[in-house]
Amino acid sequence: MSSDDQLSLFNDSTVDPTTPPVSQTKLIPTSAKIPIPAGTYETMTQLAQHCNECHRCGLGENRHHAVVGRGNFQADIMIIGEAPGQNEDETGLPFVGRAGQLLEKILASVKLDPEHDIYICNIIKCRPPNNRVPTTEEVAACKPYLLEQIRLVDPKIILFTGATSVKGLTGNKQGITKIRGTWIEWEGRLCMPILHPAYLLRNPAREQGSPKWLMWQDIQEVRQKLDEIRASSK
Repeated sequence: MSSDDQLSLFNDSTVDPTTPPVSQTKLIPTSAKIPIPAGTYETMTQLAQHCNECHRCGLGENRHHAVVGRGNFQADIMIIGEAPGQNEDETGLPFVGRAGQLLEKILASVKLDPEHDIYICNIIKCRPPNNRVPTTEEVAACKPYLLEQIRLVDPKIILFTGATSVKGLTGNKQGITKIRGTWIEWEGRLCMPILHPAYLLRNPAREQGSPKWLMWQDIQEVRQKLDEIRASSK
C-alpha cells in the first residue's frame, strides 16, 4: 500500500464539504497491516474508545473490556506491564488483582501516589487466552496504541514490569533478572526494567538478594531519580 493510499483512508477529498465531518477515530484502520500514524489521538478517551472497538488481532474476539490504562494522564512515571489478566479483563483496568495491590504497596513505600505520580498500562490491551504470553503479532498490532499513550502522557520515567514489556517496546531480549534495576535510554526517555509484582508473589522471601529485596532497591532508585529530575526542572 502506498502512502497516498494510506492517506486516503483519513482524508477523502470526495466528501461533500457541507456534510458534517466524521470522527477521525472512526476512520482509523483496524487491520494490523495498516499502521496507526503518530498523533492520531487527541485524548486518552478517544484512544480508549477505539481500543474497545479494535480487532487488529484476534484477541478482541473474546474480550470483555479492553484494558487501556489508569492513573494520571500527565504522570511523571509510566508503568508498562505485559497483558491483562482475568480481573483486568472484567474491570477494564490494569493491575487490579493481587499483583496490582502489591504494586501499589511498593509505590506507596517510597511515597509515590498511583493517582498522581503514576500512569499504568500494558503492552497489549486485551487478555490472551489462559493468560499466556502475548505473541509477537499481537504485540505488534497493539504497539501503536502504546506509543500514542506514551506521547500523550509524556512521562519523565518509564518502568517496564517484566521481560515481555521490555522486549515488546525496545526489542531488548535479555532476561529481566539481568537488566532489572539498570537505567536504559529508549527514544530519548529514561527507562528502567523492574521485576513483575506477580513474580514477587511467587517468591515471598525478603532476605538480601531476594526478588523483594531487589525490588526495594530498584524502587528507591526510581524515587531518587524522579526527585532529581523534578529538582532540575524547577
